[in-house]
Amino acid sequence: MRKLEAIEGVMAKPSSVAGGTALFFCGKEFGHFHHDRELDLRLTKKVIQAMALKHPEGSVHHPSRSASSPWMEVRYDDAAGVQRAVALVRAAIEQL
Repeated sequence: MRKLEAIEGVMAKPSSVAGGTALFFCGKEFGHFHHDRELDLRLTKKVIQAMALKHPEGSVHHPSRSASSPWMEVRYDDAAGVQRAVALVRAAIEQL
């Protein structure tokens, strides 16, 4: 959260839809945490395709999410995964 809140315009607030914590950029929600190792981001289909991202296997929260969804679950378990998640958050806010 410290790395995300350091991005100008990013705020964390309780999610009224998903429960837990949601991420907002300049007042617009663009993501939410499923738990402390998974973030669901609205990246857009264009970004997902350009970055060749794949929906993770074994999703508990969105097991039937369409491959064409603009949302992507991002999992992270180590420092490299956190850095990747931060980069994806930056990509998500660039689309807003």
